[in-house]
Amino acid sequence: MKSDKPVVVDFWGPKCSPCLALLPKVEALAEKYKDKVKFCKLDTSANRRLAISQKVLGLPTIILYKNGQKVKELTREVTVEDIENMIKENI
Repeated sequence: MKSDKPVVVDFWGPKCSPCLALLPKVEALAEKYKDKVKFCKLDTSANRRLAISQKVLGLPTIILYKNGQKVKELTREVTVEDIENMIKENI
Protein backbone atom coordinates (compact mmCIF):
# COMPACT_ATOMS: atom_id res chain seq x y z
CA MET A 1 0.00 0.00 0.00
CA LYS A 2 2.98 2.30 0.43
CA SER A 3 4.44 1.64 -3.02
CA ASP A 4 5.37 4.58 -5.22
CA LYS A 5 4.11 2.53 -8.19
CA PRO A 6 0.57 1.33 -8.87
CA VAL A 7 -0.06 -2.05 -7.22
CA VAL A 8 -2.06 -4.86 -8.82
CA VAL A 9 -3.32 -7.49 -6.38
CA ASP A 10 -4.56 -10.82 -7.70
CA PHE A 11 -7.05 -12.23 -5.17
CA TRP A 12 -7.30 -15.95 -5.91
CA GLY A 13 -8.12 -19.29 -4.33
CA PRO A 14 -6.54 -22.73 -4.77
CA LYS A 15 -9.94 -24.30 -5.60
CA CYS A 16 -10.87 -21.57 -8.12
CA SER A 17 -10.36 -22.95 -11.64
CA PRO A 18 -10.67 -19.54 -13.37
CA CYS A 19 -8.10 -18.16 -10.91
CA LEU A 20 -5.64 -20.92 -11.67
CA ALA A 21 -6.15 -20.49 -15.43
CA LEU A 22 -5.53 -16.73 -15.15
CA LEU A 23 -2.45 -17.04 -12.92
CA PRO A 24 0.22 -17.62 -15.63
CA LYS A 25 -1.20 -14.76 -17.69
CA VAL A 26 -1.04 -12.40 -14.71
CA GLU A 27 2.53 -13.53 -14.06
CA ALA A 28 3.39 -12.69 -17.69
CA LEU A 29 1.91 -9.20 -17.21
CA ALA A 30 3.94 -8.84 -14.01
CA GLU A 31 7.10 -9.53 -15.98
CA LYS A 32 6.07 -7.17 -18.81
CA TYR A 33 5.25 -4.24 -16.48
CA LYS A 34 7.71 -4.95 -13.66
CA ASP A 35 9.35 -1.51 -13.94
CA LYS A 36 6.04 0.38 -13.79
CA VAL A 37 3.67 -1.70 -11.62
CA LYS A 38 4.06 -3.85 -8.51
CA PHE A 39 2.17 -7.17 -8.64
CA CYS A 40 1.03 -9.22 -5.63
CA LYS A 41 -0.99 -12.42 -5.22
CA LEU A 42 -3.25 -13.06 -2.25
CA ASP A 43 -4.64 -16.51 -1.48
CA THR A 44 -8.07 -15.62 -0.10
CA SER A 45 -8.52 -19.01 1.58
CA ALA A 46 -5.48 -18.30 3.77
CA ASN A 47 -6.23 -14.58 4.20
CA ARG A 48 -10.00 -14.35 4.54
CA ARG A 49 -10.07 -11.31 6.82
CA LEU A 50 -7.87 -9.28 4.49
CA ALA A 51 -9.98 -10.28 1.47
CA ILE A 52 -13.18 -9.35 3.31
CA SER A 53 -11.68 -6.03 4.42
CA GLN A 54 -11.08 -5.26 0.75
CA LYS A 55 -14.67 -6.29 -0.06
CA VAL A 56 -13.58 -9.19 -2.26
CA LEU A 57 -16.73 -11.26 -2.62
CA GLY A 58 -16.02 -13.27 -5.78
CA LEU A 59 -13.02 -14.84 -7.46
CA PRO A 60 -10.97 -14.12 -9.37
CA THR A 61 -10.70 -10.48 -8.37
CA ILE A 62 -7.96 -8.14 -9.55
CA ILE A 63 -7.67 -4.77 -7.80
CA LEU A 64 -5.42 -1.88 -8.77
CA TYR A 65 -4.30 0.46 -5.99
CA LYS A 66 -2.62 3.84 -6.42
CA ASN A 67 -1.21 5.77 -3.46
CA GLY A 68 -2.82 3.20 -1.14
CA GLN A 69 -6.31 3.73 -2.58
CA LYS A 70 -8.39 1.26 -4.57
CA VAL A 71 -8.67 2.70 -8.10
CA LYS A 72 -10.24 -0.10 -10.13
CA GLU A 73 -11.54 -3.61 -9.55
CA LEU A 74 -12.16 -6.46 -11.97
CA THR A 75 -14.03 -9.50 -10.75
CA ARG A 76 -15.35 -12.89 -11.83
CA GLU A 77 -15.09 -13.01 -15.64
CA VAL A 78 -11.67 -11.37 -15.83
CA THR A 79 -9.53 -11.55 -18.96
CA VAL A 80 -5.86 -10.76 -19.33
CA GLU A 81 -6.87 -8.03 -21.80
CA ASP A 82 -9.07 -6.41 -19.12
CA ILE A 83 -6.15 -6.44 -16.68
CA GLU A 84 -3.72 -4.98 -19.21
CA ASN A 85 -6.18 -2.23 -20.16
CA MET A 86 -6.64 -1.38 -16.47
CA ILE A 87 -2.86 -1.13 -16.09
CA LYS A 88 -2.44 1.04 -19.19
CA GLU A 89 -5.15 3.43 -17.94
CA ASN A 90 -3.34 3.90 -14.64
CA ILE A 91 0.39 4.16 -15.40
